[in-house]
Amino acid sequence: MKKLKLIIAILSITITLPACVNNFPTETSAMPTESIPAAKAEIINEEGTTIKERFLPPEGSERLEAATGSFAEYLQTLKLKAYGEKVLYYDGKEKSDFAYISVVDQDITERNLQQCADAIMRLKGEYHYARGEFGNISFNFVSGFKCDFKTWSSGRKVVLNGNNAAWAAGPNNDTSYASFRRYMDVVHSYASTISLKKQLEPVDMMEMEIGDVFIVAGSPGHAVIVVDMAEDKMTGTRYFMLAQSYMPAQETQVLRNLSTPEISPWYILEKGELITPQWTFPEGSLRRFPKN
Repeated sequence: MKKLKLIIAILSITITLPACVNNFPTETSAMPTESIPAAKAEIINEEGTTIKERFLPPEGSERLEAATGSFAEYLQTLKLKAYGEKVLYYDGKEKSDFAYISVVDQDITERNLQQCADAIMRLKGEYHYARGEFGNISFNFVSGFKCDFKTWSSGRKVVLNGNNAAWAAGPNNDTSYASFRRYMDVVHSYASTISLKKQLEPVDMMEMEIGDVFIVAGSPGHAVIVVDMAEDKMTGTRYFMLAQSYMPAQETQVLRNLSTPEISPWYILEKGELITPQWTFPEGSLRRFPKN
């Protein structure tokens, strides 16, 4: 299956890019909500408003402390919608909570744009934008074109001639948040798991850090991001938590662990394939954003 990206007004062509699909139930098929295993009550703090506040570490473990101002800290403190709220698709329809346990409180455009890799790029872009690090916001199109916010915000826009992208005058583009969101919509239209994977560096599974990405490029393709970690100092067991978007475009969500529901949404860090509710990642799928 392929992912049809919409025409952006400032661009001149429509491109079909890979989507987040696999041999799991599709978003349009019914998800079995009645059989969802419950997470342990001592892990869930329903009143918590961030990832760090809502999900306590598994028994005997401690949450990894992220450096102040780091991308890891940003992810641990992502704001969440009220416990029990459903993920909304770009068109306002609700998604069954079969795959997720909470919803990141981040609006998405009313177009079918922010899918799997897009949500990860959005998180990274939002982090740098909030810190005024405009020069660190840069994502590549599938064609290889480097679309960076620093150039965009200098009063430029992207134009395409066939599959070739180039910069041109764009007087409405600046460093405002509205301009940043237009920029991300363009990135989401012409980037995908294929281009994002090329921007990331391979990482050994057992060297995982918060902010790392499990990614399979292509059509089909999918990507999820590590948003938190914990460790049992006595046993050395480490745990991690994941977030994703999917297709069609939808709000970013914290994934359940259906294989080990007693510690959900935590996953045990171990070598081998990673099974998530809507995708199985083969060993060797973990990657990391390069250090800026």
